[in-house]
Amino acid sequence: MKSYLLIGTLVFVFSPGVVLAQNPTFNKNVLPILQQNCQVCHRAGEIGPMPFSTYEATRPWARAIKAAVVSKKMPPWFADPAYGHFANEKRLTDEEIATLSAWADTGAPEGDARDTPAEMSFRDGWNIRPDLVFPLPKPLKIPAKGTVEYTYVAVSAPFEKDTWISAGEIRPSDRSHVHHVIAMVRPKGSKWMEKAQLGAEPWAPGPTRQADMLKTVGGDMSALASEFFVGYVPGMEAQRFDIDRSARLIPAGADIVLEVHYTTNGIEGEDQTKVGLELAPGPPERLFISLAAAQPGLSIAPGDPNAEAKAMVKFRQPVDLVYMQPHMHLRGKDATIEAKYPDGRQETLLRVPRYDFNWQIVYYQKTPLRLPSGTELHLTGHWDNSPANKWNPDPTATVRWGDQSWQEMLSAPMGVIIDRGVDPRTVVEQRGFPGAGGVQ
Repeated sequence: MKSYLLIGTLVFVFSPGVVLAQNPTFNKNVLPILQQNCQVCHRAGEIGPMPFSTYEATRPWARAIKAAVVSKKMPPWFADPAYGHFANEKRLTDEEIATLSAWADTGAPEGDARDTPAEMSFRDGWNIRPDLVFPLPKPLKIPAKGTVEYTYVAVSAPFEKDTWISAGEIRPSDRSHVHHVIAMVRPKGSKWMEKAQLGAEPWAPGPTRQADMLKTVGGDMSALASEFFVGYVPGMEAQRFDIDRSARLIPAGADIVLEVHYTTNGIEGEDQTKVGLELAPGPPERLFISLAAAQPGLSIAPGDPNAEAKAMVKFRQPVDLVYMQPHMHLRGKDATIEAKYPDGRQETLLRVPRYDFNWQIVYYQKTPLRLPSGTELHLTGHWDNSPANKWNPDPTATVRWGDQSWQEMLSAPMGVIIDRGVDPRTVVEQRGFPGAGGVQ
């Protein structure tokens, strides 16, 4: 038999076994929940706009906390629980939601100081232990209005030897303006963003940069080699690469180039992002690499409330899937990633029924998922380009792939682990999605 608790105008329904705290207080009942689920973001210097470390700082937000947890907007986690098992899952239990709600509705009392748990130990400034830190050479100014193109800045000299990395983290100094930052590894000899050199001025080549670069090298794709290494978007955590005896490689002669993209918000800003890397203790047994499925052929019709497009990546080599990160822009509605195995089986690995551009979460497998050679990963996305979408910049526009948030994307960066003897260039057999080239 289910039990019911009436709080204010909301009725909470709990399954058997849920035990509600009697007269919950901040010190005894609420603070432990905040420590385990909220303070990773809601503390000084992190993305949460207010700290939840003390009663004095938390008390003014009691009603807002209740609203956020009841609606399940917080903690931010959008994966459908029916599919997949994830190491970084953030969900409150029914009991925790009821406790926070009851605390807010009973006046948010502080309680007995003797019930206060010990403070959580967090690392100030970093969530990893960086051995190498590469900041932007100087702060970049962000205008109050207008469009800011992708900007490229080299932040390291060429590495003198092969360097193995166990974790990476990017920390902007002005998160309010940052759309994304990506640390790219540019191998020796690559002409990718060749004007971005250590000591040079920041370079913003514009939205046709890829086509322009290919034209200058006569269409030779190999000249534009670069690799996504570690990234930052709102909601993205530090990234670990020492999973299942693996690490990432920065080869000798390569350097690091930051791709920074800012969005204006009516207020001028200044950012000096830095990237930190944690060195691996030695060469690993396995290699961690990044790849992506993407569909650049988008054409979303004006007013369409449920436009669809697909992308695919097929593996030539067996891989262990570590993470997936669906990426869309302001019209993004939902995203699903499915595996199609060589024996014909199909499996939904991740379903995000309510995509949120403000929280672009990386979904880490609880344990790496073995995908045999020949496996295809299918990415399907939907967009709401109708006036009903409150985030829609212009429901009358035909929307295509583009850098800016008022344009759209469909991609899914992924992390996979391969054996050290496998050439990373042989991992992917095919990209794209024959017969489904974008929204028509």
